[in-house]
Amino acid sequence: MQHLSNSYIADNVTMGNNVILFSGVKVYFDCKIGNNVIIHSGAVIGSDGFGFAPTGDGSYKKISQIGNVVIEDEVEIGSNTTIDRATMGSTIIRRGVKLDNLIQIAHNVEIGENTVVAAQSGISGSTKIGENVIVGGQVGIVGHLNVPNGTQLQAQSGLSRSIKEEGQKWAGSPATPYSAHMRAQVALNRLPELEKKVLELEKIIAEIKKVH
Repeated sequence: MQHLSNSYIADNVTMGNNVILFSGVKVYFDCKIGNNVIIHSGAVIGSDGFGFAPTGDGSYKKISQIGNVVIEDEVEIGSNTTIDRATMGSTIIRRGVKLDNLIQIAHNVEIGENTVVAAQSGISGSTKIGENVIVGGQVGIVGHLNVPNGTQLQAQSGLSRSIKEEGQKWAGSPATPYSAHMRAQVALNRLPELEKKVLELEKIIAEIKKVH
């Protein structure tokens, strides 16, 4: 293992062979990192999941996050990406996953093998993402969803429901199948022209009413 200055490794962390931690990486307690993993500067592995329970007086009580993060072999994690520990069990980053900079992975998320996620994306708690998925930049995914193998989420998509079919492209917010999204965009671009035609027709109808 190679780690540069100002990186931090907490108690009971296990790491495989040929792990590189660049300056400023923080790995919290009980996390597990496999072989041939690269973690870039500023990444935080195993910080608490976002778990709070509302109380009667309107405040929130913290829920203990007692799980960990498991990162399998051949994973690369970009700068300032954060991966939260599980509430219970493990947040899991499977073999061959590539994460860009500035990504948020919430508690109990599982990301399948050879999936890639671009910068500024956020994946909410307990969502399960399959293998060979492509997630574009600034994608937001709601919690407790399933994203099947081979899915492609276009940049700035907002996914609010589980996807059933494998290998499909999705786009937009809320995300819809890519072909339907593109048709909707064509119709949206025509709205100014359609509005003009409606106004013209309203004038014609008004003149006809005057005559009668």
